[in-house]
Amino acid sequence: MDSLDYGKPLGVLQKDALQNLMNVAPTDYFARLHAEEMTTHGDPFIKLNQGPTDYAIESSGVDINPSFVSISNNSFTMKARFYNLGQAVSGNVVVQVKRTYPNGTTDIILTKTIPAIKYADSIELNIPIVGSRDKGDNKITVSINPDKLINEVTYANNSVTTDVFVYQDEATPVYPYNYSIINASSSKLIASTSNPLAAPQQYIMEVDTTQNFNSALKVSKTLTTSGGILEFDPGIVFMDSVVYYWRVGIVPTNPGGNYTWNNASFIYIDPAHSTEGFNQSHYFQHQQSTATNMQMATNRQWQFQPFNHDIYQTNAVYPDGGTFDNQFAVAVDGNQDIQSACVGQSLIFNVFDPVNFKAWKNVDANGNNLHLSGSGDANCAPSRNWNFEFTYMDATDRQRMVRFMDSIPNGYWVTVKNIPFDYQSGNVYASDWLADTSLPGVGPGNSLRDRLLSAGMAIIDSFTRPRAFVFIYKKGDPSFAPQYKMGDKMTDFVTLESLCPGPILKGNVVSPQFGPAKKWGAVHWKGVDLSSPATDTVGIRVIGVDTLGRQDTLYALNRAAQDFDISAVDAKRYPFVKLQMTTADTIHGQPYQLKTWRVNYTPVPEGALAPSVLLKAPDTVVLGQPYEFAIAFKNVSPYAFDSMRIKLYILDKSNVMHTIALPRRKPLISGDTLRLDYILDTKTYAGANTLYVSFNPDNDQPEQYLFNNFLYKAFYVKGDSRSPTLDVTFDNVHILNNDIVSARPHIQIKLQSQSQYLLLNDTSMISVQLKYPDGSLHTYGFNSDTLRFIPAASSTNNVATVDFNPAFLKQYTADGDTYTLIVTGKDQLGNAAGATPYRVSFKIITKAMISNMLNYPNPFTTSTAFVFTITGSEVPQNIKIQILTITGKIVREITKEELGPLHVGRNITEFKWNGTDMYGSRLANGVYLYHVVTNLNGQSLDKYKASGDNTDKYFNNGYGKMYLMK
Repeated sequence: MDSLDYGKPLGVLQKDALQNLMNVAPTDYFARLHAEEMTTHGDPFIKLNQGPTDYAIESSGVDINPSFVSISNNSFTMKARFYNLGQAVSGNVVVQVKRTYPNGTTDIILTKTIPAIKYADSIELNIPIVGSRDKGDNKITVSINPDKLINEVTYANNSVTTDVFVYQDEATPVYPYNYSIINASSSKLIASTSNPLAAPQQYIMEVDTTQNFNSALKVSKTLTTSGGILEFDPGIVFMDSVVYYWRVGIVPTNPGGNYTWNNASFIYIDPAHSTEGFNQSHYFQHQQSTATNMQMATNRQWQFQPFNHDIYQTNAVYPDGGTFDNQFAVAVDGNQDIQSACVGQSLIFNVFDPVNFKAWKNVDANGNNLHLSGSGDANCAPSRNWNFEFTYMDATDRQRMVRFMDSIPNGYWVTVKNIPFDYQSGNVYASDWLADTSLPGVGPGNSLRDRLLSAGMAIIDSFTRPRAFVFIYKKGDPSFAPQYKMGDKMTDFVTLESLCPGPILKGNVVSPQFGPAKKWGAVHWKGVDLSSPATDTVGIRVIGVDTLGRQDTLYALNRAAQDFDISAVDAKRYPFVKLQMTTADTIHGQPYQLKTWRVNYTPVPEGALAPSVLLKAPDTVVLGQPYEFAIAFKNVSPYAFDSMRIKLYILDKSNVMHTIALPRRKPLISGDTLRLDYILDTKTYAGANTLYVSFNPDNDQPEQYLFNNFLYKAFYVKGDSRSPTLDVTFDNVHILNNDIVSARPHIQIKLQSQSQYLLLNDTSMISVQLKYPDGSLHTYGFNSDTLRFIPAASSTNNVATVDFNPAFLKQYTADGDTYTLIVTGKDQLGNAAGATPYRVSFKIITKAMISNMLNYPNPFTTSTAFVFTITGSEVPQNIKIQILTITGKIVREITKEELGPLHVGRNITEFKWNGTDMYGSRLANGVYLYHVVTNLNGQSLDKYKASGDNTDKYFNNGYGKMYLMK
């Protein structure tokens, strides 16, 4: 079919194909012969699937290798196969692979353009594993044509998501729950491994009242066991309202090896004072919250985080270096409100609060000058309102500047710039300021020059001519190195940018996610203010988290609502809550000191796979051998499960998922164990398979953790290519081709398999046919007494038996009729009993006759048997062999019973005459006569003489001769 015939009926496709064949070789006889022998069986107007392109990918088309992925692997391989179910198009198509990590974030790990798929194509991708990021459930989403750039029948089959669980060989605390409030003063501490099939190894648990695990109260316990549930008894009585930290890890196998710990904490509170719930009330617990713009400092107080304010100073000598106001400015965080001067021949000080970074003002609310510390005007323009400007031309003002600098509180930020005239004599310089020390009441070290130098302006002595400078320092705080800059010429434009740390005045703290809950109770929180009276503000938001992770604010609580009922919250809609504290302090920059917050609720249960209780999971079985899988699941919490749902599926060697439906199991009370036993018929699972089982799958009912509820178990089913064997007997005798058999034979067919598990128990495994003398072929079914099937009943003797009882009542030719028995057999896997069917021909003579009876060997020394042929449908009732001397004396009569089993057809007797008489005495050497007497239903039998039989010459009137030698 070419592009011109796409969408046309089958008849047209065939006609065009034949025409093209003849066009290629118009004179070729064999091409014509081939064309004329092609026919259509069916409706020629039927059309193949047609329509636009339809790209598809199925779950079975995504293969992950290895099936068990561990952190110890550096990577895993993903193979994906795509199909085009519709029309092929030219050009390219995009395939995309996304990876969703256990924390919920998603990355596009592959975007690739491949040639547009005609029928099928595939990609292979090696995906790295990062231990700190990838532990847990990873989702791999494979898509084709993700942007829908190619028109398709449907886009619904363009994407598929496969879960890849990355295990780590570790243990995780599961009860008491992290941050939980427990009401029992003693309890086992229970951990669980993520890989329940982990090999036996030594685990360690430590519990203490500090997360540093270095107090005198620390308790350590070790346990050697395989994966699954780890139960530790700390052997202590918990102190009321004390937070306990505990951790579990694997003991390193090499001395001095590093421990990898997983931590949790809980608090015991007497049930008279609190119900169960979640709690954070200790320094290390609060460190697990998420803080924005604030932090828990090492002094165990909440602090606002520092923020670098940007102070940008500009200055120049007017008018040579600058003439505009913004060229004589101080900009704070980009806000250039402070500009220029009112006095001139002066120094301008600007002072900033270290908490809110607001500049001091030198005017009142109405804009009137305050002249603080004797400073000059600050209202010649609004941009001068923040200036403390002093002339440096006389000693009195210079001393006012000294006193002003001394009055600034420690910790405040101070900027200083000069406003010089542009000629040498228009200014008084630093060297002149130094002379002020000789004035009454000033003294050494107290000049303006000394104050600026001690504040950190090391280049103040360079102010010896008209030149602009800027300077910034933090009063009394050596953590900030003073910064300064001075121009060289009067035309220089001086700039200085400084980053000045100060606190953020508002922040929040968000708790970890508390839950899930069966029912919510109440929220309690408390703390203290560092300032009195309090200058901070504080509020608590109760945030509900739904099953999709979406967050909604349920309540906003003020300082007065520190005990609040939240029982109206629907736990089914919001199984989790978070608490968020928002606090601000623009006066002292001191946040509210949260001490405790807790949520009371009705907890959900927690269970885990318990292979130490029960585990059956063989690695390898033989095809047909039942795969016996069993595992236990234990409720490790004080709270009960409802009836338990279990998910079970098998991923076969072709990556096809076979889901096995299981009924719900009993409710699981605290400490109880649920047992799953399943026997899988492996007949259709040859090769490598993966079994997946999950208790409480898809969070069917709320549970604290789910990572320890499931497992992947790889197992291999070894195939069996051994052929069964056929055994066919006619009246219990194995015949040769063309042997005579009874006209009513009992044909027994036995099919034997070496498999212990795939019993031969189906009639479809054996077929029986007879070819009649006229060449016709008759197939027999197991629907009458003629053909009866007896299935194999024992794995130790896997034999199926067929009893075939045909009746040949009519003879078509005088010499006998030849039939052929054709038998085929196979086992449950389709292995045939031989490369070709079993065939044996046999002859039927309906008339009862007996041939000449010969003894063999003859002559004989020790014994001789008798050989003869019987025809008809049954053996004569009486057969007697008389042995006589040459004088006619009967010395021995051999009865039918002595001869042993006889059958219609060729017989060689089991009985061998040893040359003794009827008394057991040995006869003398010589010639003896023998004579056969037979009858059937009271009638003697005629003699049967086969074609080519010339044995009559050995008999005289029915008597034969034998010679006994010693």
